[in-house]
Amino acid sequence: MTPQAKLIFALSLTLGTTITISSNHWITAWAGLEINTLAILPLIAKSHHPRAIEAATKYFLTQATASALLLFSAMMNAWHTGQWDITQLTHPTACLVLTSAIAMKLGLAPFHFWFPEVLQGSPLTTALLLSTVMKFPPVTLLYMTSTSLNPTLLTCMAILSAALGGWMGLNQTQIRKILAFSSISHLGWMAIIISYNPKLTLLNFYLYSLMTAAVFLALNAIKTLKLSTLMTTWTKTPALSAMLMLTLLSLAGLPPLTGFLPKWLIIQELTKQDMAPAAITISLLSLLSLFFYLRLAYCATITLPPHTTNHMKQWYTNSPISTATAILTTTSIMLLPISPLIFTPA
Repeated sequence: MTPQAKLIFALSLTLGTTITISSNHWITAWAGLEINTLAILPLIAKSHHPRAIEAATKYFLTQATASALLLFSAMMNAWHTGQWDITQLTHPTACLVLTSAIAMKLGLAPFHFWFPEVLQGSPLTTALLLSTVMKFPPVTLLYMTSTSLNPTLLTCMAILSAALGGWMGLNQTQIRKILAFSSISHLGWMAIIISYNPKLTLLNFYLYSLMTAAVFLALNAIKTLKLSTLMTTWTKTPALSAMLMLTLLSLAGLPPLTGFLPKWLIIQELTKQDMAPAAITISLLSLLSLFFYLRLAYCATITLPPHTTNHMKQWYTNSPISTATAILTTTSIMLLPISPLIFTPA
């Protein structure tokens, strides 16, 4: 793919995201989502591998269905209320259809089946975009309509996402699929709190995007796609492997790392809302995710040669690690001290 084409697709992604997050009319929000979808498709299919073409097709069909549902919910609300304003979504059926549409766009359970397959068929950099940038506009729409959505439905979807994201990631050996199920699990944490404290959802999304970007860029630097390859990277880049291990543990939500901050705040807010059973359930389900994060961390650092993998060692290349990777991995580990600033009332 030529640099000019990449520039056009990057600008289109920026434009689509900006249109959606800055609009207050359903049609412009829908148009921004469509621009995003059309811009990411060539990036998914650029390798011309059958798996990449399949991933692009699945992504297009899913996103087109979700966009049609979103437009349908907006039209239904406009029919009953005469309002096209995003914040004026009041009709119950329209709210239900919108929740389903955004859940399909994000990959929330039970609409999660497309996401691991699409991520597995995409290059690492495109998979990073799919896991972070492409989720920002739907999360923004959720944030803007949070007062109208059904909390019980969102809580059920959130717990189901945390359960399926943890359970289905246990037996995976492909790192992109593991990170896809990790994303589904994190979306559960975002969805459970959106009706009660939408700002916490945004905080969770920002920190999740930060940590996921650090993991994807580290994996891209060491050219790793499978667990068996990950076992051979310590001798090549020991410092990056150690930082990758800490970033993965932060993504799992272990204190005193950055990833513990949103989970701590969400559990605290759920307890304040008399939802202690939901908080306990989603906390216990996150232990499933912790298992495969620990397995990734184990493969990255603790399995030193000689070990039992049959994978050939990669050729040692002394390529410098990018500054962005260094900054992202550091912030993914050390941002917990900002919590007093969040707690301080404005």
